[in-house]
Amino acid sequence: MLHKGIYAITDEILTPSHTILAQVEAALEGGIKLLQYRNKTAHDEEVEVLCIELQNLCRLYNVSFVIDDRPYLAQKIGADGLHIGKNDMALSEARAIFTQGFIGVSCYGSITKALEAQNEGANYVAFGSFFPSPTKPLSGIVPISVIQKAKEALSIPVCAIGGINITNIHEIAATHPDMISVVSAVWDGDIRRNIKQLKQGMSV
Repeated sequence: MLHKGIYAITDEILTPSHTILAQVEAALEGGIKLLQYRNKTAHDEEVEVLCIELQNLCRLYNVSFVIDDRPYLAQKIGADGLHIGKNDMALSEARAIFTQGFIGVSCYGSITKALEAQNEGANYVAFGSFFPSPTKPLSGIVPISVIQKAKEALSIPVCAIGGINITNIHEIAATHPDMISVVSAVWDGDIRRNIKQLKQGMSV
């Protein structure tokens, strides 16, 4: 099930394997609505058991569990969702492998790409970065107005991502995206407090 709200994404440095389960549980207790497991270096076999554990945790809290760019693993463990970017694979190819759950597609700043993704069967699209991102410093900056334009043009949920934190989340929330993705702003410091403050910023 595709939930809406704060969408936390793991990070190889900020959520290392020896602490990730405790960190994710804290985030779940804090009130995230989606969790994406993102690891760009390990093989599927190396992270399969961890992904099963993360998925089981998410199910306890009725939170959507999404795997980044690993359609075979997502299909094998029955993950709720899969996320793909522009350099990962075609949506049709991903859907042929990952047959059951929802698929999200990164569209950066392109409404055209988002419309194409929607027409090809994407279940949500993500736009960003909106601010300089500590975890993706080379990401281009997209104007916040893109969210509003996307909401008008699309019928599927819209996710905002990139450099969003406690000090700027209200600017993003004002454009009413369905999901707001956060990485550093969740995992740096007190996770439960971070999420409480992010949720407050969303409701301003």
